[in-house]
Amino acid sequence: QVQLVESGGGLVQAGGSLRLSCAASGRTSSYLNMGWFRQAPGKEREFVAGILWSGATTYYTQSVKGRFTISRDNAKNTVYLQMNSLRPEDTALYSCAATSASGNPLGPFDYWGQGTQVTVSS
Repeated sequence: QVQLVESGGGLVQAGGSLRLSCAASGRTSSYLNMGWFRQAPGKEREFVAGILWSGATTYYTQSVKGRFTISRDNAKNTVYLQMNSLRPEDTALYSCAATSASGNPLGPFDYWGQGTQVTVSS
């Protein structure tokens, strides 16, 4: 089993920045592909960014390319999502997810955190 705990959400003005963290515990997280998802009220959950267990490859949904950066520190069992130039439409509950390194890095994901709220004011 893997436990995921997100942190770093909050309220920020449009154009501002936040860095989300996802700390993994339990099964060795170094061999997990990780992803960030978000869900806004009344909308379906959407993939935001993903990263291979090695950190060698990253993936982004089109709307965040050039603004968000996913990274990981396997020594700390932590994945980060640096979010810059935030927009009101980025407002959502952000959750991290994990799947085996042998699995598809774009999902499906086996483990999920509870999420951290990001609110961007205009």
